[in-house]
Amino acid sequence: MLDIHSTYTYNFPTKIRFGVGVINELGPYLKENNIFRPLIVTDAIISELPFFSKVISDLERQGISPSVFNEMHKNPVKSDVLKGKKNYQNSICDGVIGIGGGVAMDVARAIALSINHHRDLFDYDDLIGGDKYVTEEIPHFITIPTTAGTGSEVGRSAIISDDITKQKKILFSPSLLAKIVFADPTLTLDLPAFVTAATGMDAITHNIEAYLSRGFNPMCDGIALQGLKLLAQSIVQATKEPDLFSRSKMLIGSLMGAVAFQKGLGMVHSMAHPLSSLLDMHHGLANAICLPIGMEYNYVGFEGKFNVMAYTMGLGGNQGKNLVDSVMVLNEQLGLPQNLSQVGVKEEHIPELARLAKQDFCLPCNPKEVTEEDFVQLYKKALSYD
Repeated sequence: MLDIHSTYTYNFPTKIRFGVGVINELGPYLKENNIFRPLIVTDAIISELPFFSKVISDLERQGISPSVFNEMHKNPVKSDVLKGKKNYQNSICDGVIGIGGGVAMDVARAIALSINHHRDLFDYDDLIGGDKYVTEEIPHFITIPTTAGTGSEVGRSAIISDDITKQKKILFSPSLLAKIVFADPTLTLDLPAFVTAATGMDAITHNIEAYLSRGFNPMCDGIALQGLKLLAQSIVQATKEPDLFSRSKMLIGSLMGAVAFQKGLGMVHSMAHPLSSLLDMHHGLANAICLPIGMEYNYVGFEGKFNVMAYTMGLGGNQGKNLVDSVMVLNEQLGLPQNLSQVGVKEEHIPELARLAKQDFCLPCNPKEVTEEDFVQLYKKALSYD
């Protein structure tokens, strides 16, 4: 039973300090590990929030001199990482701290990779076997989530887009896992409702797609279902009337989703990624809109798994057939758009979206084959889905 008045330490897949107030342990941890000039990587919005200023002042009071890098796009690109690397070098930093959501985490992790690895950044793309080039030391890397969405704080990869082609690349290595995660639910309390809803639906998508993905990994399946249960119980409360209990369950469910999707993701993410890289759409929102479309496509042949997920989300037994409608109702409860036309996507965008979706690295793990023409039809459906 979760007690919000307690703090917890557990190790899976790395050391995690979880609970109210654990952010106050950052300074002592840095001093214990002889890190006195960390590069703190965050986005421009987070860097202006009161809690962030407090973190910086607390560190400075303890004799630590952090540098802050917050120059990144809403969907990060290679040039963001290269600017961060230069900042690290110019400031003579001795560690990297990622504070924020998935964007900040991805940029922070990619910067950490780049410090002692000097090939072209995309030579480390996992899809072309680039992990074999990750041979040098990674600077001490710490993550601090401020959203309950991507779960990137416990990830081993960074997703970065090409500035020109907009194609997403995945930089991966087990050595990119954070040394420690400080997961403090108080840092998520002031999130706007839209951000809470969109990032929360991202986490729900992670757990659903991980559970449905190809392959055999019963540990990830179990984690995905428990993460889905926690998120379904808490997302509406956390969005509309947030409290520490709902925020805590959201944060745990998000962490679990990121562990579970080591098994793989699927076509929903393949549809969402081009919406972000090509049209700069918020990743969580893209997933929220595409999730019912992808679930509907994957339903036939996987009715048993849909029944299990429906039961996990509190719909009762043998209710998998109603799960798609339930997710659509959830989006509506959260105040999220129901289709792509509501967020400015036009039919003229679809050919390029479909081409990029077919090339996406998540697609091979989808339980069913999806052709480029299938994606064309799915995007068309998503334009007016309700």
